[in-house]
Amino acid sequence: MQFSPELREGVAAGAITLTYRLWSRPKVKVGGTYRSGSVVIEVDDMELVPFASITAEDLELTGEKSLEALRVRTAHAGPVSDDTLVYRIEFRVVSRRSP
Repeated sequence: MQFSPELREGVAAGAITLTYRLWSRPKVKVGGTYRSGSVVIEVDDMELVPFASITAEDLELTGEKSLEALRVRTAHAGPVSDDTLVYRIEFRVVSRRSP
């Protein structure tokens, strides 16, 4: 799973453990492991939720500074309104890749 350059350090450090994606269909699965920069992450949970359901606690786990910043990042595949369904993906680092 890919993350923007400015988020990669937070993912690798384990500070970012939640992401939202605007996909037409799931591109990861619960229990799946995926390379992400210098680490391998495992998806712990995934659900389809309306964008408006994102809480302040969720936002903190994404590494974004604001809900609008998250909306902009999520909207790379199309516009995101409050009722747009997005994939909420919880993950964790399971190993580090060798350089």
